[in-house]
Amino acid sequence: MGSTRPRHGSRYTVNMNIKWSVFLSVSLFVALVCGQYEWQVRDAFDEVRLRMDKVTSDNCPIQHRPDLYLPEDSISHLPDVKDININPVFPNRTALLHLHNMAMNRAFFWSYILQARFIRPAINDTYDPGMMYYFLSTVADVSANPHINASAIYFAPNSSYTSSYRGFFNKTMPRFAPRTFRADDFNDPIHLERISTLNTFTVQDLGAIPNDSLSLDYTSDAYRINEWYKKWLPDSAPGERRHDTKTTYQVEIRYANNTNETFTFHGPPGADEIPGPVKWTRPYFDCGRSNKWLVSAVVPIADIYPRHTGFRHVEYPTYTAVSVLEMDFDRIDINQCPKGEGNSGPNRFADTARCKKETTECEPIHGWGFRRGGYQCRCIPGCRLPTIVRRPFLGEIIERATSEQYYNGFDCMKIGWIHRLPVQWGKAKTHIREKYLDKFYEYRNYSTGPESLHSENINIDEVVKFIRSINPSTCKQYRPQDLVLRGDISFGADKQFVNEAKMAVRLANFISAFLQISDPREVYSGKRVADKPLSEDQMIGETLALVMGDTKIWSAGTYWDRNKFTNRTLFAPFAYKKELNVRKFKVEDLARLNSTEEVYTNKPWFQFLKQRWSTNFDSLEKFYMKIKIRFNETGETLKKYEHYPVFYRAGNLDHGYWTTPYFDCDGKVPMWAITYAAPFFGWDSLKAKLEFKGVVAVTMDLLKLDINQCPDKFYVPNAFKDTHKCDKKTSYCVPILGREFETGGYKCECLQGYEYPFENPITYFDGQLVEAEFSNIVQDKETRYDMFKCRLAGAASVQSNLVILFSMILTHWMLHK
Repeated sequence: MGSTRPRHGSRYTVNMNIKWSVFLSVSLFVALVCGQYEWQVRDAFDEVRLRMDKVTSDNCPIQHRPDLYLPEDSISHLPDVKDININPVFPNRTALLHLHNMAMNRAFFWSYILQARFIRPAINDTYDPGMMYYFLSTVADVSANPHINASAIYFAPNSSYTSSYRGFFNKTMPRFAPRTFRADDFNDPIHLERISTLNTFTVQDLGAIPNDSLSLDYTSDAYRINEWYKKWLPDSAPGERRHDTKTTYQVEIRYANNTNETFTFHGPPGADEIPGPVKWTRPYFDCGRSNKWLVSAVVPIADIYPRHTGFRHVEYPTYTAVSVLEMDFDRIDINQCPKGEGNSGPNRFADTARCKKETTECEPIHGWGFRRGGYQCRCIPGCRLPTIVRRPFLGEIIERATSEQYYNGFDCMKIGWIHRLPVQWGKAKTHIREKYLDKFYEYRNYSTGPESLHSENINIDEVVKFIRSINPSTCKQYRPQDLVLRGDISFGADKQFVNEAKMAVRLANFISAFLQISDPREVYSGKRVADKPLSEDQMIGETLALVMGDTKIWSAGTYWDRNKFTNRTLFAPFAYKKELNVRKFKVEDLARLNSTEEVYTNKPWFQFLKQRWSTNFDSLEKFYMKIKIRFNETGETLKKYEHYPVFYRAGNLDHGYWTTPYFDCDGKVPMWAITYAAPFFGWDSLKAKLEFKGVVAVTMDLLKLDINQCPDKFYVPNAFKDTHKCDKKTSYCVPILGREFETGGYKCECLQGYEYPFENPITYFDGQLVEAEFSNIVQDKETRYDMFKCRLAGAASVQSNLVILFSMILTHWMLHK
C-alpha cells in the first residue's frame, strides 16, 4: 500500500500542473484577446500589434517570410504625386509626403548624373561620382530629415560604375548598395553624456558580400525583406530592346559664358503615368539591420546600359538601380474613423474608434503615431455637447476609460428645437449694419492698393485683393518697395513649407559633409582613389533635383561664395520651371550676371547668412558617421573607412533664413514668392577651421500659403490674426487647411454651453460663407450674417418649451384671479 502513495501523489501533481498550465494558457489568451479593459473587444489594431511584438531582433532570422511583413492596408492615405496639387495633404501625412518627395529627388539626380557623360567629351575615364559621394548623399538624406531613418541606393547586378578604382573604366561592380540608417547612440562611447542625439549614422555598402552568400545578397529571394528591390528591378526593358520604354525629361542649360545646351535624359515614370514614379512597400521588419518596422518609398533610377559599346543603337535606357527612403512605421498615424469621404480605404484600422455613433462622429487628429486614440468624437448634426464639456471628446481619454465611464459618458445631447435656414433674406437693418461696421471699423474707412498693408488695423479683403491683383503684366506699375510685403504676411510658412525647406537643408548638409570629409588629395592603399572635387554637373544635377522632386518648389539655386568652388570665381546653378506638371526645366548659371543689382552675392539673404556665419560655428549640428566600405572593387567583405568614426558640422532648419514675401517682377519666375536659404560650410585652405562656403535657396509660391485668421497670443507675428468674422460671444474660430491665400479659411464652432441651431449636415459655420455674408453687409446687400450665431443651449425640445409656457400662463392666471 505504501508503494502506491507516491504514484498517487505524482499523478495528483501532474494533474495540478496540467490544470495550472491550462489556466495560464487561458489567462494569456484572454489577456491577448481583450484590450486595455475587458469591455474592449479585440480588433485590427490588436492583431497588428500582436504581429509586430511577435518579431524581435533575436528571432527574426528564423521567422517565416510572411511574418516579417504587415498587411498592405496597415498604412492608409499614402501620398500620390497625382493628387498633391489637387487635394490638400493631411497634416498627419506631411512626413510621408516628404519621404515620397525625397525618393523622387534622389532618383532624378542619379538618373541625371549617370547620363551626364553625354554632355562631356568621350574619354577613357568615368564621370560617375565616387563612392564617398554615394555614401555622403545617403547620410545627408537622413541627417537633414528627423523623420527619415534610412536611405539607400540598390544597384542591379553588374550595373554600377565607379571612379573610385584605378583601371576600372567601363567595368562594373558585382553589387553596390550604399545605405545609411540612424543609429541609437545612447550607449555609444562617442557621447559621454549618455543621451540619444539622433545624429549618429551607420553607413555600409550592402553590396560588399561573399559571392556564395545568398542570404546577404539583396537581389536574392533568400534576402527575404527586399520587397523594395523587386518593386522595380530587375528591369524588363532590355529584353524589349526598345529606346522608348523610359520617360524622358528635357533640361535647357545656360552656362556662365552664355553658351546654351539642351540635354534630354531618361528618368523615373512621370506623374501622369500609371503607376507613377513612387511605389510603396508593405511595412516590414528590417531584420539584421536596424531591427525596426519600416516603410519604404521606392523610385527607379535610369541609365543607358550597357556603356561605351561603340554602337549607340544597342545601348538601351534601363532601370539600373532604385532609390529607397525609409521611415519608422511606429511614427505613422493611423486613421481609426469609419470609412467615408476622406477615408475611403484601403484602411485596416477603419472603424476601430470608440465614438458612440448614435450621437457622435469620428474625426482624426494628427501626431499620435501607431497607437490608439488619434481621433476625437464630435457631435453629429442635431446634437450638442453637454454644458460641462468644453471641447469634443478626445479619443485617447475614451480609450483609457473604464466600462462604467464609457457607457455613462462620452454622449452628446439631442437638440429638440432645430431651425431651418431661410430661403430668402433681405438687407440688414440700418442699426444692425452700423453695429457691425463699428465693430469692424477697418471696413468703414480703409485704404486700397499697396497702402492697405500699412494700416494700423488692416482690412484683410483689401490686402488680399491687392496681392492677387499683381501679375507679370501689372507689377511694373508699382514701386519696388510695394512689391515687398511685411514679414508677418507669410505667417505659417515655416510650418506649411517645412518639407521644401528640408530639401534645401539636405543639399546644404551634403555639400558640408563632402567638403569636410572628402579630400581629393588623400592617398589610399591598393587601387582605390579619392573622390574628385565636386563638379559643375553634380551641382547642376543636385539643384535641378530640388525642383523636379518637389512640385511646390518653383525655383532653386546653389550659390557659392567667391572663390569657394573649384576653378571658379563665382558659381550659382539656378533651376526653375515655368508651370506645374511639366517635363521641361531650365537651368542657368547666375555667375554670368555681373551688374551690382543682379549679382547674387549682394542679395539680402546671402549677405545675412554670410555675416551670421562669419566667425562662430559652435551652434552647428555635429553628425557622426561609422562608415564601412568594400574591401576591394569586387566587394567580398567590409572594412572600416580610414577615418572611423568621422564627423562633420552642418546647419539645421533653424540655422536657415526665411525671406519676407516679394514679387519677383524681373526674375525668371515672376510670382509672389517666399524663399528659404540654408548655409553650407567647409574647411578653410589650411583645414584649420570652418568657413562659410555658400547658400542653398528654394522658392515657393506665396499664394499656396494658408491664411490663419483666428486669434492668437499678442506676440505671434501674424498680420491676419483675429480678422475672422465669427460671433465671439457664442463661437470660436478654428483654422481649416487647404484654402490657400484666400479669406474664410476657418470655421466657427460653438462655445461651451451653446449649440448649433440649424438643420444642416455640419455643426459649424463655414468661414467662406461667413466672409461672403459679411461682405454683403459692407456693400449693403441682402445678407443673413446676423443669423450666424450659436444659440444658448437651454431648450431640449419644442414640447418642453410648450409645457413651460403653459405653466407660466397658468401661474399668471392664478395669481391674478
